[in-house]
Amino acid sequence: MSVSVRWLGHSACSLDIDGRKVLIDPFVSGNPIAKAAAKDLDAEIILLTHAHGDHVGDSVEIAKRTGALVVCNFEMGDWFMAHGVQNVYQGNPGGTYRNDWMSAKWTIAFHSSSFPDGTYGGQPNGFVIRGGGATIYHAGDTSLFSDMQLIGEEGLDLALIPIGDCFTMGIDDSIRAIKLLQPKVVVPMHYNTFPPIEQDPQAWAERVASETDAQPIVPEPDGSVSVK
Repeated sequence: MSVSVRWLGHSACSLDIDGRKVLIDPFVSGNPIAKAAAKDLDAEIILLTHAHGDHVGDSVEIAKRTGALVVCNFEMGDWFMAHGVQNVYQGNPGGTYRNDWMSAKWTIAFHSSSFPDGTYGGQPNGFVIRGGGATIYHAGDTSLFSDMQLIGEEGLDLALIPIGDCFTMGIDDSIRAIKLLQPKVVVPMHYNTFPPIEQDPQAWAERVASETDAQPIVPEPDGSVSVK
């Protein structure tokens, strides 16, 4: 069993779970730090944390081209079906999508959520993803919240957390979040895409290494992290 996570830039990731492809928040077109092209991304499943354009990204195009199942909250699912994506699984916090090779449980996130056209996007979320013998937490866009301690009780091999500040938690709160989540490995996201969220990821990594028990890994855009 093996899992690798390819960080595409911002909060976009491609997971390879024993050869099966999962995309999370595939914002590639218009992403100034992304090296991948939407036309080259394959997926069986697309997980979406919320409706903002820098997270929905290229989901409609990729879903229509590949036939991937879009896994998202209820309101987002209605929007996708209205835009011609029929292969949709709708859930909400506490619920879990399952198939025979992976699962994704919705968690809470503290943020806002609306589509670029102004349509309400429902409750923003994170996901706890299990597959290939690994447990991965993608926090989505969120502030620090105390229930991260409960998420940590899932036994996290890897956590992907935002550090950009302004729209999400910044570096100081991310350190507190890591102490609650207690992942084995932690990867930063949602930073350095645009000027309001510029951060020094190496300074972040030094703090993680000195102040927490987690191993920080800072991949370059399009770089991969092996989980198992």
